[in-house]
Amino acid sequence: MIIVTGATGQLGSQIVERLLDRVPAERVGVSVRDPKKARSLADRGVRVRQGSFADPAGLAHAFEGASRILIVSVDRMGEETVRQHRTAIDAAVASGARRIVYTAQMGAGPTSRFQACRDHAATEQALAASGVPWTSLRNGFHAASGLHFLAPGLVSGEIALPADGPVCWTAHADLAEAAAVILAGEDRFEGPTPPLTAAEALTFADLAELAGDLTGRTVTRTTAPDDKFREQLVDGGVPAETADQLLGIFTAAREGEFATAGPTLAELIGREPISLRTLLREHLAGNA
Repeated sequence: MIIVTGATGQLGSQIVERLLDRVPAERVGVSVRDPKKARSLADRGVRVRQGSFADPAGLAHAFEGASRILIVSVDRMGEETVRQHRTAIDAAVASGARRIVYTAQMGAGPTSRFQACRDHAATEQALAASGVPWTSLRNGFHAASGLHFLAPGLVSGEIALPADGPVCWTAHADLAEAAAVILAGEDRFEGPTPPLTAAEALTFADLAELAGDLTGRTVTRTTAPDDKFREQLVDGGVPAETADQLLGIFTAAREGEFATAGPTLAELIGREPISLRTLLREHLAGNA
């Protein structure tokens, strides 16, 4: 049985859908914090069990009978995040899983300027020490995050963000399809995959130009000092630690940590990844 954690989240839910295109529902199980949110999956024959990375006993039940387990990284950063990932890895090992797949990020490394990438590196160390074959999906930076940062500028006409660098903004849908391919039996990756990215890396200046082309309005990219950006976040109610972590995205991008565009994602999904232009066009249409 293939078990997917976080199956009601933005990425996990899409992974399950793409996995069900490839394997029968009776071969798929999900581990979710709230089984009620996965009722539609249960109705389709997917095994739904409650499981939380903070509850080893619950994970043991959720992972029972697993041959492959996908650990979807938690949407937080810091030491507690890595502890939860280790709990999930330990439960996967105890379940007898023959492969653990983990959703990491391109740029993962212990010296990254972005906390999440350091967390991914620590989790990969735990996977390497687990004794179970493992694959870490080095996913391109989520395009949804880029669109989130861009959104205020689409209204005001000014994208005021810290200095950045090129980023391979990559669609959730493409990453979900690649994960499903690997879970369904693609075993050529041992350890970290090559970067799973869109075909090009773009800066926010590039995004401003795209937005102008698609809207017919002038969209200007201006640079906000790091300290001013952080102060604005904190003044808006963002915890100071989170503000520092968000700023890390820009400092890491300036170092080129998210700039490598590779062919592996296209090879896995059998087509070119969705472009940021297409995603931005869909975003604009959905908010018209």
